[in-house]
This record gives sequence, C-alpha cells and structure tokens, in this order.
Amino acid sequence: MADAQGRISIVQVRSAIGRKADQKATLEALGIRRLHRPVVHSDTPQIRGMIFKVAHLVRVEKAD
Repeated sequence: MADAQGRISIVQVRSAIGRKADQKATLEALGIRRLHRPVVHSDTPQIRGMIFKVAHLVRVEKAD
C-alpha cells in the first residue's frame, strides 16, 4: 500500500535554531538530523501534516 501512495524526499533547508520546541520535535520525528541531508518517507496524510507544520524549514520533492 505504501508504494501506491508514492515516496517523497524531505530536505531541511533552514535552521531550527530559535524555533519553537514543537517544530524541533517535528523535524526530529521526521528523521531529519542535519541541514541538506534528505530523508525519504511514504507520502501519507500523517507525513504531509508534519511537513505542513515545518514547511518554512524544509523542501519536499518526489523521490525517485
């Protein structure tokens, strides 16, 4: 079922320094550890909601 929804690549492009604790926790929950290091997730509503919360810090692309 995950393959039917597709995969997305998430890259942090702005620093989390000075951001609210819930935004930092969301980045951690997404598995993002460092700037400009992509993580790949299934494109689910839960992941999309997390991306929406930190949209100003990340870039999202369709994974290969």
